[in-house]
Amino acid sequence: TVLSVNGSVETYGDCGVCPRGQRTDDNKICRECTGSPDRYDWLYLGFMAMLPLVLHWFFIEWYSGKKSSSALLQHITALLECSIAAVVTLLVSDPVGSLHIRSCRVKKLSDWYTMLYNPSPDYITTVHCTHEAVYPLYTIVFIYYAFCLVLMMLLRPLLVKKIACGLGKSDRFKSIYAALYFFPILTVLQAVGGGLLYYAFPYIILVLSLVTLAVYMSASEVESFKDLLVRKKRLVVLFSHWLLHAYGIISISKLDKLEQDLPLLALVPAPALFYLMTAKYTEPSRILSEGGNGH
Repeated sequence: TVLSVNGSVETYGDCGVCPRGQRTDDNKICRECTGSPDRYDWLYLGFMAMLPLVLHWFFIEWYSGKKSSSALLQHITALLECSIAAVVTLLVSDPVGSLHIRSCRVKKLSDWYTMLYNPSPDYITTVHCTHEAVYPLYTIVFIYYAFCLVLMMLLRPLLVKKIACGLGKSDRFKSIYAALYFFPILTVLQAVGGGLLYYAFPYIILVLSLVTLAVYMSASEVESFKDLLVRKKRLVVLFSHWLLHAYGIISISKLDKLEQDLPLLALVPAPALFYLMTAKYTEPSRILSEGGNGH
């Protein structure tokens, strides 16, 4: 670490961990992080922010039941919780009180796992130099999840108790109980696989959006455009998947070259259109009947 600077002369401390908000340069000297997250970093943070929101919506829908009219208000409340948590997280991050954050540039995967690269100068004594080289991309996610959890515990129980009249007493709070399970899981996922998620999240979004859309359409027995128009909820789900698909394409391309990358967004409706055009040929009852006729 740099202890003092006198003109062009710097005084250094002993070899050790860099203070928070600093990382080593090419000469292994701790330097303050003065950059700002690039577009890909913001997309990664957006993905990590979307995870709890999508899970909230899924479990609210799962446990709300067909007769309950409280699902929409719970969806809005979950969106409000996550939005407020995101804004507060940015405000408490350095520089405090601003929506901008300063950060260190991510150079390679090992930047996320400095605990695995503690040096041993004499091959006997290990110097523990674990620090956040990707400041603040690693810890800011934990702060965000903590605010999400606190806001959920403050807002959601009161709302559910007041409006969830269509559900039984044991079912009212199941979506909240589910959150108490998935938040620790998300925290462990970020702690262990944060670096892997940083590089893989665009492809994870694309695969999950394709798989979940196909499963939803199959479970809802959607086989034509007419089936989609019967219920507005199906259109909402379809457009939500399209937004996720577009987010994945933007994350992969980073929109570095607009004239080349923007036309890729035209592929967003392609999986849904392909499913609708081929669903009638893969209907299980039709396959079984044709197989029976063949025998």
